[in-house]
Amino acid sequence: MSRSVLVAPDSFKGTLSAARAASAIAEGWSSRRPDDTITLLPLADGGEGTLDALRAALPWAVLHDVGAVTGPSGAPTPGQWLELPGRIAVVELAQCSGLPLMQELDPLGATTAGLGEVMAAALRSGARSMVVTLGGSASTDGGMGALTALGAVLRDAAGSPIPPGGAALARAVALDRSGLLAPPPGGVTLLTDVDAPLLGPRGAAAIFGPQKGADAAQVEQLESALNHLSAVLGGNTEAPGAGAAGGTGYGLATLWRASIEPGAASIGQLSGLPAALAAADVVITGEGRFDEQSLGGKVVGHVLGELTGQAAAVIAGSLGARPEGAWAASLTELAGSSAAAMTDPEKWLRIAGARAADAL
Repeated sequence: MSRSVLVAPDSFKGTLSAARAASAIAEGWSSRRPDDTITLLPLADGGEGTLDALRAALPWAVLHDVGAVTGPSGAPTPGQWLELPGRIAVVELAQCSGLPLMQELDPLGATTAGLGEVMAAALRSGARSMVVTLGGSASTDGGMGALTALGAVLRDAAGSPIPPGGAALARAVALDRSGLLAPPPGGVTLLTDVDAPLLGPRGAAAIFGPQKGADAAQVEQLESALNHLSAVLGGNTEAPGAGAAGGTGYGLATLWRASIEPGAASIGQLSGLPAALAAADVVITGEGRFDEQSLGGKVVGHVLGELTGQAAAVIAGSLGARPEGAWAASLTELAGSSAAAMTDPEKWLRIAGARAADAL
């Protein structure tokens, strides 16, 4: 008897997009069960590849190229945003201000200016509401690079605008918001896969600074700078997600009245995940590494949490834990090593998809 199979993975970070991963898994499944109906629904949680996942799931969405914007290092990089019906603009921080765009890490000087430039372009094009995805940032600037591009000005004691980057925030003494563009009338939603506050041991500098190249002394410097910024701006530093993207969640929530929501659930809703799950007999999801963190706001954890009795599988590049109630496969184990798995990930995803068909 044929079955309806939903293949809904996240991207395999740094290796494959969610769309390519879904296609490879589906090919493997079809090689064993060619009569099954397979639906591909690539997903994301707000990080790198969010625009690609939404475009694959929503072919009627319109991609807008805005030309060169300021990349996280200050070098130009292409800027894009996605328009959904109702003039909803989706802007992906990682696309224009992400860590992979850095040729050399700069934890103290990297900026989110490009994000603000893309947001401003979406506003000029008539966006009525905006969704900003916050994963994958290269900087710890409290979102002030983006807000400066939107017209805000942080000034030092001499009245001069402070330069880009997180370290310079320590020099701010006043905020000039007279030129700050108004948010779109339908509001701004920030999507994130973390619930970190702005400050403290779980905050933007302490947890994510080292990933962006910060050593221990630089983490302390960035923590102090963000604390100083909060004294200038006010706002809620304890809000879950305020520390997302180097404090960009805090900056946009404070100055642009943005709300912060879990990324995987919101993007799943935009992509049509609830209806796709309701129609599926079997659900396959996956990501680069499955571990305990996968259950806390990531794509795989969200998909597994939404199941209502369907057979389920998790296919991951590596398994740091085993998902409860789901069949699982590790590409590293199938290939014999992580290097072998990453050399030809689509091959091993096809094999994993075939194994899932045999098992389920």
